[in-house]
Amino acid sequence: MSIDRRSFLTSSVAAGAAALLGSLPLAAQTKAATARRKRIKLGIATYSYWHFKTTKVPIETVMDRAAEIGVEGVDILHRQMAIAERAPLDAAGRAYLHGLKRHAFRNGLEICCVSTHQSFVKADPQELAVEVEHTKKCIELAYELGCPCIRINTGRWGTTRSFDALMANRGIEPVLPGHTEDEGFKWCIDGIERCLEKAAQCGVVLALENHWGLARTPEGLLRILNQIKSPWLGGLMDTGNFLEDPYPKLEAIAPQTVYVQAKTYQGGGEWYSLDLDYTRIAAILQRAGYTGWVALEMEGKADPDVAVPESIATLRAAFA
Repeated sequence: MSIDRRSFLTSSVAAGAAALLGSLPLAAQTKAATARRKRIKLGIATYSYWHFKTTKVPIETVMDRAAEIGVEGVDILHRQMAIAERAPLDAAGRAYLHGLKRHAFRNGLEICCVSTHQSFVKADPQELAVEVEHTKKCIELAYELGCPCIRINTGRWGTTRSFDALMANRGIEPVLPGHTEDEGFKWCIDGIERCLEKAAQCGVVLALENHWGLARTPEGLLRILNQIKSPWLGGLMDTGNFLEDPYPKLEAIAPQTVYVQAKTYQGGGEWYSLDLDYTRIAAILQRAGYTGWVALEMEGKADPDVAVPESIATLRAAFA
């Protein structure tokens, strides 16, 4: 190609992009331009290979698969680790974490998130304090891994004991007798606020998921995020956790999203299936100026050695 032809094509592309941006409002132009300069990174959640129902798949095995597929990061499910979830973080635990960190490094991977479990919906102050301390330990665990983010949950009322029953009821459960939803939000906000100093000390962002419980709706998630003003807290968009009419809800939380977990359901979902349009979801995130991580959570019953690469191909096409 001649220099003149190359210059012509380059200027034509630039002119076309400028014309497209010129049709957008100024704020949208700024976000779109920023999104063009940055990019989405893809990761794989270890949960994609283990859904709590079988023998645990080692984290190292998932790292090997992720490297073979060619993604840039891995999102580690805390409960999938080969250490006790609620035990203190001792020397043996730290050695295990350092081994995972080394394994990721040797595979050319970043550990982009640790997905933890806690419940701040606790009427008993002592029970809430236990959850706060557990979350602080999870922050320290992420720090040992060199990981900049942990997934946190609001927790739920616990009035529906069986998770299968909760899913059958579309994630809705009654408020704890004798209490109100407003009380639940107060406990949750208090619990998260008590973790923020530790998050800042360790440089670990808390990503609050639109999960079952108080953040089952965008209004619930945003109520918490809007009340807690901290650079160490943001929203985690799980694309599969709004079961009805998901796209307007995903759009509502996109501006405060700091991390994304993308669900797929090959072979039928473990609890339900959604037919998600990732081109549409990518556009929602682009409009919000999101340029961080998107980690796959393959929640289908299909063989993950087949379904995970298929899902990554879908995400690559959507977020290219």
